[in-house]
Amino acid sequence: MSHVRSRFDKPADELVIKYTTSLPFDSRLYREDIRGSVAHARMLAKQSIIESADALDIIKGLVEIELEITDGNFAFKPEMEDIHMAVEARLKEKIGEAGGRLHTARSRNDQVATDLRMYMKDVIAETDASLKELQTALVELAEKHIDVALPGYTHLQPAQPVLLAHHYLAYFEMFQRDRERLSDCLKRTDVLPLGSGALAGVAYDTDREFVARELGFAAISRNSLDAVSDRDFVVEYLAAAALAMMHLSRLAEETIIWSGAEFGFIEIDDAYATGSSIMPQKKNPDVAELGRGKTGRVYGHLMGLLTTLKGLPLAYNRDLQEDKEGLFDAVDTLLLSLKVFAGMMRTIKVRPEKMLRSVDKSYLLATDLADYLVKKGESFRNAHGVVGRLVSHCAKEGKTFPELSIEEYREFSPLFGSDVFEITVTSSIDSKNNPGGTARRRVAEALATAKSSLA
Repeated sequence: MSHVRSRFDKPADELVIKYTTSLPFDSRLYREDIRGSVAHARMLAKQSIIESADALDIIKGLVEIELEITDGNFAFKPEMEDIHMAVEARLKEKIGEAGGRLHTARSRNDQVATDLRMYMKDVIAETDASLKELQTALVELAEKHIDVALPGYTHLQPAQPVLLAHHYLAYFEMFQRDRERLSDCLKRTDVLPLGSGALAGVAYDTDREFVARELGFAAISRNSLDAVSDRDFVVEYLAAAALAMMHLSRLAEETIIWSGAEFGFIEIDDAYATGSSIMPQKKNPDVAELGRGKTGRVYGHLMGLLTTLKGLPLAYNRDLQEDKEGLFDAVDTLLLSLKVFAGMMRTIKVRPEKMLRSVDKSYLLATDLADYLVKKGESFRNAHGVVGRLVSHCAKEGKTFPELSIEEYREFSPLFGSDVFEITVTSSIDSKNNPGGTARRRVAEALATAKSSLA
């Protein structure tokens, strides 16, 4: 750090060192930092900016440093400020003056932006794989219970019967959109900023395309000022992560409700539940509850970074150091949540008899009865009123629709005939045969499409 403070007459205050260091958290970028430095050294030698012998020494030293860090033998010194300075200082210790030539034609500003983009590319790939794993668990659950019916809800009130497979495939679609957002985010992440220098470019004949190929970037940045200060790609990931956590939270909420005694639609596997410290009978859905709770953390990190960025003048400002802690926590939270939810969904026990019992007692065929009257010539608004009064009658009498006689039906409309008894949960479900509906045929098609997309 001494050369960084060569303009100053006194050392930094110890509290300032503690306040400004990013080493405790950006040390996790060491692999990316070393990969970027190796590619940069190769380019410098290729362009005859440094001697080939120096480049070889630099690369050899960097490889050894990566092993030291991986093996836990690297001494992270707080005064080194960040991972870039820590690696460079150790390199000079190992190979001498040649280590100081590595930083030719680059700045920490374009270096950290490059490290972060490499990290984000890997994170996007891992997040996509974890989303796919959860989607696979949902497809397996749907396929296993393809014929199970349950109440579909609006306002958390029983509405119409749907297939359980249709319900879980709705979450498949949510997570599919999350994957599409990540794929789109990758396009703007996959841009190399190295070569932008501190803000204005560099005064050397560098080959940025060579470095991009070495590091696997699809493109190079077009404006040096923008390149060193752009964190849009981090915001985009955090936004995608926030949406994915929101979808997880919705799945968590239903898992919690459905596993409660009042519903009893599912049972969470013992491996994904906890007990109570004083109530022996309890089986708490803590995994789902934590997924629901952790969603707020990811939302907070998104808003935190947007707030950090909102007033920054061009180009680099130290505020940008605040981009990493929230990002790292959001990444860790999302990835772990996705993996644990995949395991939980794979082991859930479905109770079809409870679901069907709830369908039978919830008057879920009311809309089908209204549609029946419409097909007999009644207007839908009149049919709606007739069936509403029929439901009120059933509630007062403590009866379900199948328990009514034809005479009772005809008290409310002469259009009711004996064929009204052909209206069942199965007929209701299969009547929703338009694309995207819950009919068994359509759900089977949707399952096949989902499996094909996963394959």
